[in-house]
Order: sequence, then C-alpha cells, then structure tokens
Amino acid sequence: MFVIRLPNGNLMVPESAIGEGGRIIGDAYVEIGPDDADYERLAKNALTEEEVQIRRQRWQEEDEALQREFLAYRAQRENSWPSENSWPSENSWSDPAPHDGHDPA
Repeated sequence: MFVIRLPNGNLMVPESAIGEGGRIIGDAYVEIGPDDADYERLAKNALTEEEVQIRRQRWQEEDEALQREFLAYRAQRENSWPSENSWPSENSWSDPAPHDGHDPA
C-alpha cells in the first residue's frame, strides 16, 4: 500500500486494523491533511494517484509474464513426470520370499 497524494493536497495513508494478539483484521486508507503531525514525513514519499496506477499496471504485466513462465515450467515438468500407466501395477510386484507353504515367522 502506498501513501497517495490527492489533488487537494491531502494524503491517503494506509492504516491497518489490528485485533487481539496482533493479528491484522484489515487494511484501509485514511485521509490526512497538512495539519496532521505525520503529514510532512509521509508526504516525502507520497505518490500521485496516476503514479500508483502506473505501478499497479506494471506489476500486473510483470506478474502475467511470471505466471506464463511458471505455467510453461509446470507443463514441462508434467510432461516429463512418469504417468500412472508407467508405474508397475499392484499385481506386477514380485515377492522375493519363497512360497513353500511355511510361514517364515
């Protein structure tokens, strides 16, 4: 999540709701103005809404390329993995013990 500079100069700041035990319940944005104590610090790295959209679009494109690469890898692995028909069937295993009618125990 980013700090976003709005056209009116205010900032949209990410804020997490924390439950008992420190577990994050959810994330949201809170709008703050120049009178907020953290405004100057947060404004230094704030992005415009357009910059945020460009980053998200670039990430999505990179994610799609990575996903295609992974799917190609997975398909290659699946094609080289032994199929069910290539494994010996349950009836084809040989028993190395002699069958003389006596229990080996």
